[in-house]
Amino acid sequence: MTLFRFTRVWAVVVVGLAWFTFPGVAHASSPRLCGGGQRCDISRVPNGPTSRTEPSGEAPLGSHALRGYHRVFVDDFNGSGLSRAWSTFAGQPGSDPGAQWSPSHVHSGGGVLTLGAWRDPSFNNQWVTGGLCVCQETQTYGAYFVRARLSGPGATFVGLLWPTVGWPPEIDFTETYGPVSRSMATVHFGSSNQQLHSEVRVSMTAWHTWGVIWTPHSITYTLDGVTWGRVSDPAAIPDVPMSLHLQQQTWCALGYACPQSPVTTSVDWVEIFQSNHQHP
Repeated sequence: MTLFRFTRVWAVVVVGLAWFTFPGVAHASSPRLCGGGQRCDISRVPNGPTSRTEPSGEAPLGSHALRGYHRVFVDDFNGSGLSRAWSTFAGQPGSDPGAQWSPSHVHSGGGVLTLGAWRDPSFNNQWVTGGLCVCQETQTYGAYFVRARLSGPGATFVGLLWPTVGWPPEIDFTETYGPVSRSMATVHFGSSNQQLHSEVRVSMTAWHTWGVIWTPHSITYTLDGVTWGRVSDPAAIPDVPMSLHLQQQTWCALGYACPQSPVTTSVDWVEIFQSNHQHP
């Protein structure tokens, strides 16, 4: 199955920006995650257990790793191809005439999902990238974790939540814009596409677990178990069903995120959790 997904419009109103320098990996033993109508401070979440069999050296968190949540989806990419839960992207991203997606740039095997960006002779030697989504796994609120790394600079990598109907809202919980020394999180909201940004300095060529915990009262961004950004403005928090999307994209026509050589995004595993106090 292929999916054509329009990307964000860049005529925007930027309403906030916060900067963070990530201090390193931290492990937590007692996470305080609250779902449903509960309110609480979310400072840390657990990392997955160390594993010699995982390409990244770390296994998924586990089905009951988050207090107050249960796991509804996990993919460790151990099969010979993509599971039927995933839908791959094809076509030209909206607002980006110089880019192209193709399912042939998405590969799963050996425990790793790979998105590849290279000049593809099948597309007149244009830069072509890979993208996909768990489009049928929709919910309003939840926790999402993606363990990934980049091979080098060039194409942007985005892990995001996309609404089932209409746009905005959108929650980008990791987005590189081309460099490999930092990543940004952004929530898009409102009819004029207002945005709240947070940026973290971190090596994207190392394995990291990117997370977002989305509740009725907050959006919390986590990196290797440590909270690095949080949104609590009620107007900015989506309240509609959304699904997880992972994508590469080049923006050569706009002068950034343009590779000089082929690059890849590797994903070791993906997990999605739902609050015990809500329905999908």
